[in-house]
Amino acid sequence: MTSADHALPAAAPFHLSPIVAGAWRMADWGFSPQQRLGWIEACLALGITSFDHADIYGGYTVEALFGEALAAAPGLRDRMQLVSKCGIKLVSPQRPGHAIKSYDTSRAHVVASVEQSLRALRTDRLDLLLIHRPDLLTDPDELADTFSRLRADGKVLQFGVSNHTPSQLAMLHRRLPLVTNQIELSPLQMGALGDGTLDQCTDLGLRPMIWSPLGGGRLFTSDDAQARRVREVLQALATQHGVSVATVAYAWILRHPSRPLPIAGSSRVEAMREAVAALDLRLPAEDWYRVWQASMGHEVA
Repeated sequence: MTSADHALPAAAPFHLSPIVAGAWRMADWGFSPQQRLGWIEACLALGITSFDHADIYGGYTVEALFGEALAAAPGLRDRMQLVSKCGIKLVSPQRPGHAIKSYDTSRAHVVASVEQSLRALRTDRLDLLLIHRPDLLTDPDELADTFSRLRADGKVLQFGVSNHTPSQLAMLHRRLPLVTNQIELSPLQMGALGDGTLDQCTDLGLRPMIWSPLGGGRLFTSDDAQARRVREVLQALATQHGVSVATVAYAWILRHPSRPLPIAGSSRVEAMREAVAALDLRLPAEDWYRVWQASMGHEVA
């Protein structure tokens, strides 16, 4: 049976908050369940209603940590969107059947991953499921049909991909409409601007989710020439606009016409507030290009 043969309810409208909260490092925060709940509530108070997960985060532990906190205030579930990713198989005590690190988008693995995420997060549905990395053995018809069945069963409302090339996204999108590609973009990582990834998102109306918008911290800690050039420009713009350097970095990403959705993954509420502040700062095109030029180390051609 193909996805075309499997009757589907109409897809729910796609909505994520303009800043997404990332839970990648939650296992490293050392938070108690009550502290985790406090972080969730603080994000919601800032208007950050979308939370980004992956089954592998924290060695397959983060979803359960989040779910434990959410269980203390289950009424919050209907105020948020839960995003998860699957498809990477890590060698881990949590998954003793994994012999080597590999990718797997087979029906059995995707369905099992979704079921495990639902149990860990203590929810009956995922608002969005992404394939975490391109699987070279993906059967797009089987995967599209798997997605269709998960949606028909009410377990996943929308689907997307992460770290996929334009051709990889297009192959699956032709079979079942996707809603996003979660990709890396920051003032230190410009690849998606030139390889067609953001062009495709703009063309198809798919809002890209952005991971490592601050360069994984390199924006503030690295002493290489690129980071120094970019910091100097960002600091000048931050002083000009009366905001933090992080806020300018987020604003630089938000300025792209694909309408990106940056993922902010800090345990500090103030850092999450800096991300939200970028929603009120629209950089002029020349300032955007000043950051681009500092990162690339040359003027536009």
